[in-house]
Amino acid sequence: MAGVMSRPAPRSRGRTVVAVVVVALVVGATVVWWTRAGQPGPAATPSQVTTTTAPVARGTVTEHLQLTGTLDYEGEYPVVHQGDPGILTAAASPGSVIRRGERLYTVGDRRVFLLYGKLPAHREFRLGMTKGPDIRQLERNLVALGLDPDRRIDVDDRFTWATSAAIRRWEADWGVSSWRRTGRLPLGTAVFLPGPLRVGQVRAGLGTTVGMNAGILVTTSTRQVVRVRLTTDRRHLVKPKDKVDIGLPGVRELKGTVTRIGRVATPPQTSAGGQVATVPVTITVELPPGPDLDQAPAQVNIAVRTRENVLTVPVTALLARPSSGYQVRLVSGRVVEVSPGLFDGAAGTVEVSGELTERDEVEVPIR
Repeated sequence: MAGVMSRPAPRSRGRTVVAVVVVALVVGATVVWWTRAGQPGPAATPSQVTTTTAPVARGTVTEHLQLTGTLDYEGEYPVVHQGDPGILTAAASPGSVIRRGERLYTVGDRRVFLLYGKLPAHREFRLGMTKGPDIRQLERNLVALGLDPDRRIDVDDRFTWATSAAIRRWEADWGVSSWRRTGRLPLGTAVFLPGPLRVGQVRAGLGTTVGMNAGILVTTSTRQVVRVRLTTDRRHLVKPKDKVDIGLPGVRELKGTVTRIGRVATPPQTSAGGQVATVPVTITVELPPGPDLDQAPAQVNIAVRTRENVLTVPVTALLARPSSGYQVRLVSGRVVEVSPGLFDGAAGTVEVSGELTERDEVEVPIR
């Protein structure tokens, strides 16, 4: 194996760790085959190695990063109780999806609903309240729910009679009798979060007493993502909008897109390669209908670099030189020194430069 891990010519320095490891393993095995076949003695006979030939080709080489990640849901949004204390009598079940205007949970007989918005509820909505952006946020939801059929609400920072009338219509939808409808929303009646929620966990047990700020649900967005950790030495190879191939258990290969790359690295942790710091990478993916695959392991393949119009050979054609570097053996028996470039794991080829032409053919061992 001597010489297998030696640094190749300068133009190959940009290869990723993944490519180096894969090339080293394959080349290492190849070197053993070839050196045994080429040396005399009882330990090596021609029958131990079977070879075929492959042309030196000109084409495109794409280098990939292969990473292991986890399928997850993006974001985490805790739902806490902001109303009067009481007994938890109902709650959305884990795995369910809650959309605008739907019930999250119930304390006593008071239901708590989801509305969309970034500003948390912090006061009661009622006639006479002071202006504020939270009113605009509420009115936008009332209109979206179809509770202003006559279009009397001006979506602005003022709580008006039209706003109150829309709330009365909403109360009617809840089944509140007409004489009990107030046209107001006490604090804790609505929870404002950015969009539809997927319930991950119910933190309070049914029948238990919940008070102000008690955690009721742990929720996420409904958008599924794959999360991977990328070592900082390869951070420059990946960028937002990169296309990704994703493999999941029992699912055909899917396409994804890199949407976010963390800027803060985790403290280095001891690994097979030494002390390695990593940054988080988030990849969006659209799953076909089927079973819930939350927290499923994912294999991620990211195309990071491409070179066109270069000479390529099968990676198994590479031989380690006795001193350093690599070489290939032509069908004529001539040995040619080459400098490897990008490694294409999907195609099993490697970019090479040296005294080769497209008319040449190289010998390749058959496993």
